Amino acid sequence: MNTWELIVGFILGIVEGLTEFAPVSSTGHMIIVDDMWLRSQDFLGEKVANTFKVVIQLGSILAVVVVFRNRFIELLGYKKGVSRQVGRLRLTHVIVGLLPAGILGVLFEDYIDEHLFSTGTVLVGLVIGAFLMIAADLLGGRKQTTETVDEITYKQAFTVGLIQCLSLWPGFSRSGSTISGGVLLGMSHRAAADFTFIMAVPIMAGASFLSLLSKWQYFTLEVIPFFLVGFISAFAFALISIKFFLKLINRVQLIPFALYRILLAALIFLFYF
Repeated sequence: MNTWELIVGFILGIVEGLTEFAPVSSTGHMIIVDDMWLRSQDFLGEKVANTFKVVIQLGSILAVVVVFRNRFIELLGYKKGVSRQVGRLRLTHVIVGLLPAGILGVLFEDYIDEHLFSTGTVLVGLVIGAFLMIAADLLGGRKQTTETVDEITYKQAFTVGLIQCLSLWPGFSRSGSTISGGVLLGMSHRAAADFTFIMAVPIMAGASFLSLLSKWQYFTLEVIPFFLVGFISAFAFALISIKFFLKLINRVQLIPFALYRILLAALIFLFYF
């Protein structure tokens, strides 16, 4: 690995870390930064480049675990009595929220990989997802009855899980769809964001580890420094991004992110078409 290739890994880690959990679609950003300018596939090869993207996603996931470490300890029952208290988010809420997208993801994984990962489909996801976010702010923002993540009901958890299925369409954004769904169901933006990030860990970590099981042969001594730089970069910038986003989300809400997504879609369209 030469210096430029390590810089490419560092930049892609930044892009992943800053965009994975913000409602702006990390897929759309990776298309712009990698496919248009950095071209990591040119020196890594397509399969190694795809493995690298799974590795840096794990870096982002680790950042969520760090930010919500106390919450995960409670959910797993390691703090005695805390997770059993009335009015607390429970592990069963998370499982109920994960079921719809988890089942659909397993059933249609091959179809999604073969037919939906294209520039055109990402553009559609970016734009329609943006309109969903605008609708959430305009229609749901006035009827918020669930202020914190501990007030989420099983019905809300399951319905958000259903809406999360939209994120199986590349470009839609997992956080964009679930936060929008939560707000439409009466959650505050912060409660919806907290639930989104907590749900993301098991489903994304599971999918990433399963993907890596079939890609171990691409972890060669030559590319490990590239993978390591990207992983650390993604972790560090995801940590910054998540903390910053959670502090701002109740104040700025979703419309600014929606407008940014529309601009991003326009930029991708200009470059590709």
